[in-house]
Amino acid sequence: MTSNQNASQPKNQQPELTQDQCFILYEKGTEPPFTSPLLKEKRIGTYVTADTQLPVFRSEAKFESRSGWPSFFEPIADNIILQEDTSHGMVRTEVLSKDTQVHLGHVFEDGPPPTGKRFCINGEALLFIPD
Repeated sequence: MTSNQNASQPKNQQPELTQDQCFILYEKGTEPPFTSPLLKEKRIGTYVTADTQLPVFRSEAKFESRSGWPSFFEPIADNIILQEDTSHGMVRTEVLSKDTQVHLGHVFEDGPPPTGKRFCINGEALLFIPD
């Protein structure tokens, strides 16, 4: 096990993940706000999970929420799981990838039309693939 790996991560975890990505994905961590390069990403394309490249969001669903994390108003259908998160003394809805169930972020009910949802996602949990 290398120093960038974590004992709690799956054995099939891809070696190119950084220590920060492992912390977010496998330990349900959060990156500091306003640090993700994906905040400024404006190209057309697909956002995929950093671990397995599962497509989870399209650029057309991205919006500027001023929250400090990449935000989307809808996911790619059937590629995420939502579950209750009662950590940190509050009740939120956690966003997980459907295939490996790694932590991506949280969803809130204060987003724009047409869904009214704000999927607040850690940029370190994602990779961007331009069309």
